Amino acid sequence: MPELPEVETIRRGLDKFILNQTIQEVHVLCEKSFRGNKKWLLGQKIIKIDRRGKALLIQLENNMWMMVHLRMTGQMIFVGDEKFAAGHPDGGFTEKMPGRHTRVYFDFTNGTHLYFNDQRKFGFIAVLDELGLHEDKFLNKLAPEPWDMKPDDFWTMLQRHKAAPIKAVILDQGNIAGVGNIYADEGCFYAKILPWRRCDSLDRDEADLLLRGLCEVMQASIDSGGSTMKDYVRADGTKGSYLEKFAQVFRREGLECRRCGGMIEKTRVAGRGTHYCKGCQK
Repeated sequence: MPELPEVETIRRGLDKFILNQTIQEVHVLCEKSFRGNKKWLLGQKIIKIDRRGKALLIQLENNMWMMVHLRMTGQMIFVGDEKFAAGHPDGGFTEKMPGRHTRVYFDFTNGTHLYFNDQRKFGFIAVLDELGLHEDKFLNKLAPEPWDMKPDDFWTMLQRHKAAPIKAVILDQGNIAGVGNIYADEGCFYAKILPWRRCDSLDRDEADLLLRGLCEVMQASIDSGGSTMKDYVRADGTKGSYLEKFAQVFRREGLECRRCGGMIEKTRVAGRGTHYCKGCQK
């Protein structure tokens, strides 16, 4: 599943190709993958491409919105004079569109097309008006993202979950939005704290350092085009480079810590595979 940096990378890619394009037709090939009335989209120009947490938000000139969730296997594929793919490649990036996993696609008035592919059909596109967007349950439960959270607010949030493991708390999108498994591990490494420590074991300096670490590792991933997982690519069809260039612990079990020379190990915290350095995380 893409994490926030990957979705932000996709948003930036789509912004280059479909901003100011006018939707001529919407083809719904799988009812499960499209929610709302497609007539609200016809003849409308795309005026903004935003993101909230891991959801893409596409605004139209009539103030309607498309909320796009890629979930596990979603793809966005643009075909025009240039072609690019965003999401999980499964062969669909190179096949003729619409492909075998195309669930929804859009024709634009300039002759270009945007395809929503989803092999496992967990993702979807929802059409919402301003009120629907404001009342959407998924968006409403999201806490601020790391960059929008003040240290005092982060500290107060941690105090509400004193007995819980730190990693479990920062993975909860209702506590802080957008932090996934990779960046939870990397943020804890940055702050030199073990991911399974209780929140009430942190002092204020450690909490401030953890928030700063989450911001820095996620920004580094955005700048590098996202992480390179087994089957994830960024918006121009190339893989990101965060794991190769910047990751300090994630997927590095058995290797030497670049900071202290200790051993990177792997365990499970909050039901998730968790990477840490036994030498410098306390």
